Amino acid sequence: MRALVVTAVAAEADSVTTGLTPHPDAFGPGPRTLPGGYLINRRDLPGIAFDVLVGGVGPAAAAAAAATALALADYSLVVSAGIGGGFAPAAPLGSLVVADAIVAADLGAETPDGFLDVTQLGFGHTVHLPPAELAARAAEATGALLAPVLTVSTVTGTAERAAELAARHPMAGAEAMEGFGVAEAAAAHGLPVLEVRAVSNAVGPRDRAAWRIGDALAALTDGFRVLGPVLANWGERHEHDHR
Repeated sequence: MRALVVTAVAAEADSVTTGLTPHPDAFGPGPRTLPGGYLINRRDLPGIAFDVLVGGVGPAAAAAAAATALALADYSLVVSAGIGGGFAPAAPLGSLVVADAIVAADLGAETPDGFLDVTQLGFGHTVHLPPAELAARAAEATGALLAPVLTVSTVTGTAERAAELAARHPMAGAEAMEGFGVAEAAAAHGLPVLEVRAVSNAVGPRDRAAWRIGDALAALTDGFRVLGPVLANWGERHEHDHR
């Protein structure tokens, strides 16, 4: 089985790659550069190979990067991974969230009566659903919250926006900027998708002094240390469905 893991920035990719390196002195091949200048690193574990891609920030960049990689190799699973904001109190700083739904939370139109998403406007869809069994197993293995993860193009920075998102998506666990873009690329290739987020800050008023990026990156590494066997086991039983 071969899985593509898409991150936004190099620090996230390094954390994922470290988690997928079985021993501190075990070095994999160096990074390759894909068309478009995207950097990708490979790590091999028993039963599964991971390509970890630095795709850029935001849903459009993530979709373009993922689509580029998916056009160049055969994969069985796509994972969007990185840090993000957590909805308190369900997702505290340093915790993990595994998506049971990947939701484009600000794709739509503002109206005098409130926000309408593109589904309500009749122009498309706003939700991708990871395989339920895979998401549940990933959350259980990592101790993560299993909840919707929102994709936004503008990170929340006020209490008002946080309250608005929470009202529209009361079960949401986290927000980030890439998941829906990665999921769109995966869907175009008929592949299942998973999203894993480590919480670096609370969704709400922007307060950089309260961010815990280092703790979130460490949690991402710890999460991928245990995710490898989970994904390999799932792939053994389901890979034939996506050939």
